[in-house]
Amino acid sequence: MNVLILAISAGAGHIKAAEALKSCIEEKYPGSRTLLVDALRYINPIVDKLVVGSYINALKKSPKIYGKLYEIAESGDNLSEVSQTINRIISYKIRRLIRELQPDIVVCTHPFPLQMVTNLKRQDLLKSKIVTILTDYTIHPFWLHDEVEAYIVAHSGMMLDMINRGISKDIIHPLGIPVSKNFLKNYDKSETRKDLGLQDITTVLIMGGSLGFGELKETFMTLLNSDMDLQLILVAGKNQKLIKQAEKYAQKGKKPVKIYSFTDQIPELMAASDFIISKPGGLTISEALVKGLPLIIISPIPGQEEKNARFLLNSGVAARIYSKQNVEEVIHQVMGNPLRMKHMKEMARQLARPNACEDIVTLFEELIRK
Repeated sequence: MNVLILAISAGAGHIKAAEALKSCIEEKYPGSRTLLVDALRYINPIVDKLVVGSYINALKKSPKIYGKLYEIAESGDNLSEVSQTINRIISYKIRRLIRELQPDIVVCTHPFPLQMVTNLKRQDLLKSKIVTILTDYTIHPFWLHDEVEAYIVAHSGMMLDMINRGISKDIIHPLGIPVSKNFLKNYDKSETRKDLGLQDITTVLIMGGSLGFGELKETFMTLLNSDMDLQLILVAGKNQKLIKQAEKYAQKGKKPVKIYSFTDQIPELMAASDFIISKPGGLTISEALVKGLPLIIISPIPGQEEKNARFLLNSGVAARIYSKQNVEEVIHQVMGNPLRMKHMKEMARQLARPNACEDIVTLFEELIRK
């Protein structure tokens, strides 16, 4: 099995899902040729820096403008046409890569490389099967192309929307978003806390994605200074300013605290926690669901994450802290209601797709045989 996986590092989720899938393929097919490529970086590091840098700056400085652009792209074709044109122009290096690898399947975990390979397919320059893995819990037109042989989505509720947009139900597969096999391990909560140097008390995990976005400081400070009997874990990602501030405040606070920057211990941290406070990125959601962890949502990015949040709230697996809302009040509402906590955990397990990687590889086998 030869598989080319194309991703983009606009946030860690697209790359991490691709890495999880690559690992699964190589484990099941040791002799396979599986190549994971950060598409924009491979084509041109300057283009990558420009595109990804612009995306990150937009989220940091003008999230409302980003959300408006997302809405425009969803309701009309102008931005889609611009994106398609740019990706068509820069897709020539991907064509060379495909000629060298001769993949049976090309997998895309981001719409930009998907636009590149579907363009090649339209020109009859690509014979491989195209599979796309949607890394959010909602649909956007940028993902939808006639040349795709299989769409892998996070949950079955996405199917109706896609069918209404003209996609055949036969090529929509609600197999879930791939997560690292480390999330599938069974951790003893008390032992994990001990291994991490934590106390064996109610533990809250606060995260803001790989970039440490959102109202993390406000949430952390409120809980740090509250009268609630809690232990706090803060994962600040690449937000060095937040790390320094949190470390300073933690020394004066009344709670046991652990502070991490970018870390590969998320499976252990989730296993040690009773619930997670986070922005609702697609991969973070999938990881938390696999661990059966109730979610409390903060600071969703306008656009896809707002829709992710809506799905989680409607599914009963999450609560939400709105901007300037009393954080303690929401925590009390969740923690003080054992029935609600039990329901959130049960819904998390029901929505989880722990076998996503293996199921996706099985689908690849079927596609290759066709």
